[in-house]
Amino acid sequence: MLHDETMNETMERVTSFLPQIKIFESLPAEIIREIEQLVTRSNTYKLSNDTILQSPGNEKNGLFFVIAGKLRLYKTNSAGKQHTVCILSEGGMFGEVETFSLSTRGTYVETMEDSIVFSIPAEQFEPLLVKYSELSLRFLSELSKRLRDQDELVEKLVFRDLRGKVLYFLNRLSKKFGIEENGYQKIDIPLTHQELANMIGATREAVSLTLQELSNEGIIVTSRRMVMIHIEKAMQELS
Repeated sequence: MLHDETMNETMERVTSFLPQIKIFESLPAEIIREIEQLVTRSNTYKLSNDTILQSPGNEKNGLFFVIAGKLRLYKTNSAGKQHTVCILSEGGMFGEVETFSLSTRGTYVETMEDSIVFSIPAEQFEPLLVKYSELSLRFLSELSKRLRDQDELVEKLVFRDLRGKVLYFLNRLSKKFGIEENGYQKIDIPLTHQELANMIGATREAVSLTLQELSNEGIIVTSRRMVMIHIEKAMQELS
């Protein structure tokens, strides 16, 4: 458990995990060593569940990497209604530097479970981008991928009815967090009807009715804070 780790153990965990983060994978050892040297107590965060790491107007400086756990990024409207932007798991990143923006300004960042997060301040990361063109290209590629994903998400959520939105988002979550179980993909994050409603911008009542309908048809299986989706049946409807 994270609560049982000392800070030294946590920092060692960060250092050993850094080369496994997709954007750092297979980079020359020289670059990884420079990044590892940036791991300090002041930029390593050991967070308990339901901790708000960032809020609008109190954005964090630099880039943040999820070493363990899961974080939810969301925005709120004037009425206080939440809309989930994305969920990050191990290896995920968010933040802002002068050269690159991962579109997290004005966003809440909250832990969904006990988590470890490592940050690189902008003033330390910018020189690395200037020094290593390979690292800059990795971040350009990541930004392009995120823009494509956001465009696809907007398109799917705008042009589908509520049933289609629910199926699309559950399928999307299953690809990232799914664990195969008896022909279904169990979405390995705690997911209430309200949280799913927040993700697609609908009411909890409407989402609950849709989930019940899909459950009756055998497309999904639900229980308290858990959803399993039958991928083959879902894809037949989504195609």
